[in-house]
Amino acid sequence: MEQLMLGLRPAFVICNMTAGMEAKTYLALIRSFNELQDTPFMVYVETLDVSKKQQLRTMGGIDHVFTAGFSADDFLDRVKSVKRVKELVKSNRPKKVHSRNLGSMVNYCLKRTLDISIAATGLLLASPVLIGIAVGIKLESRGPVFYISKRAGQGYRIFKFYKFRTMVAEADKQVSQLSHLNQYDANAAGPVFFKVSNDPRVTRFGAFLRNTSLDEIPQLLNVILGDMSLVGNRPLPLYEAKSLTTDSYAGRFLAPAGLTGLWQIKKRGSKEMSVDERIKLDIEYAEKHSVMYDMWILANTPNALLQKDNV
Repeated sequence: MEQLMLGLRPAFVICNMTAGMEAKTYLALIRSFNELQDTPFMVYVETLDVSKKQQLRTMGGIDHVFTAGFSADDFLDRVKSVKRVKELVKSNRPKKVHSRNLGSMVNYCLKRTLDISIAATGLLLASPVLIGIAVGIKLESRGPVFYISKRAGQGYRIFKFYKFRTMVAEADKQVSQLSHLNQYDANAAGPVFFKVSNDPRVTRFGAFLRNTSLDEIPQLLNVILGDMSLVGNRPLPLYEAKSLTTDSYAGRFLAPAGLTGLWQIKKRGSKEMSVDERIKLDIEYAEKHSVMYDMWILANTPNALLQKDNV
């Protein structure tokens, strides 16, 4: 730590577990220095299996995990995103750190208990419906029952996102061909969201699942795994999250990723929306979110489940 003595601070720290470094020990060492409390701490592993992922998740304090599959551009983008979130958290930290931390801890425990109990009960009660939906998807079109994609959630953390497949197989490859139909007023210089009204890639049964929000049920598994909460800001596809790393937008990633949220109950299914309008609602939730606020959003969610437009 000679650099600290000279007044130099690292921009980020990476623990190479492949080289035999113990992440828990190294993290404790880093955080023992006041100057490094807000320094992004990341881990590199050659491969990330289920047991290793669970170990790192329960340990806490890790801002991101890199594997051998990351390219140089992905690495730089991820470091930039993590640093941005750290800066936002630090700039919004109140003077009474201890009372805020206690309040945040209580809120997190209550929210997590609510998430697990409702999600587990929901999956159990919905199991007959899940089987019926799976059969319907297979009968109508070729391809997998579930749509699994990489999404960015709280703190830009990437995870596997589960939904019932509502589109034709390999629909993601057709995005560029439908860009002219995008209902958002996105432009090349600003943030990117993509949504098409009456999307031609959606199957007939898929349209029913979307309009009734039944395609969202598998995300209860994401809630149980801790990737998402019942209420929060929607996790974004990576190409959308990548365009939201500036000070004006990154605040929306301070909130948990959620199944439903403020944007859903106010703007879901509406054609008249802008990128800034959606992000403003996301940031508003990130600033206000609490268990009581979540309960209010959950109470208003049923009215938003039946969409007015096929989006």
